[in-house]
Amino acid sequence: MNLQENSELLAALMRQEELLKQLVAAINKPKLGLHSEAGNCKIYCNRQHGGLWYTLNGEPSDVPQTALTGYLKELRFENTERRKKETCKLLITMQADRTYILESGYDTHFSKCILAAIATLTPQQLYSPITLQPTPGTTDENVLFCRVWVESELVMASYNEQSDWREISKQAIAVTKAAAEMVF
Repeated sequence: MNLQENSELLAALMRQEELLKQLVAAINKPKLGLHSEAGNCKIYCNRQHGGLWYTLNGEPSDVPQTALTGYLKELRFENTERRKKETCKLLITMQADRTYILESGYDTHFSKCILAAIATLTPQQLYSPITLQPTPGTTDENVLFCRVWVESELVMASYNEQSDWREISKQAIAVTKAAAEMVF
């Protein structure tokens, strides 16, 4: 390469870098005007109200979308009261067009599917967006599973009665935390 070609290549790279900065700035801008997307959105992951998952804005509202793609930011367990009973929930925080917090019973198949799948991944894999896809059980209309996709690959992770959920949960939480702390 001669000096002229190097200069042209450098100028092109600088233009690309500036365009990339503008694109990132545009993506990170908040929506202006009227909209219904302030704050985060809590999604309840069970088939209690006829769909696969729902939100509560006074009344339960079915979420018609069949998957959620975003960055997994946090997995945590929380004790809470539901129907006047103390219960433990798995809270899954996903960052997408907004923050989504998915709630599922700690011992449901939905939670077990996510925990088992995430525990098999590396922090580098979680640095990319993942897709959560609620899937109905075929023999019991109350059962809800969850498929986990990394890019276009389904994460295959099985579990059974002997699975050590304390260890699986610790591993899934550790991988998620390590991915959130990664800097590139």
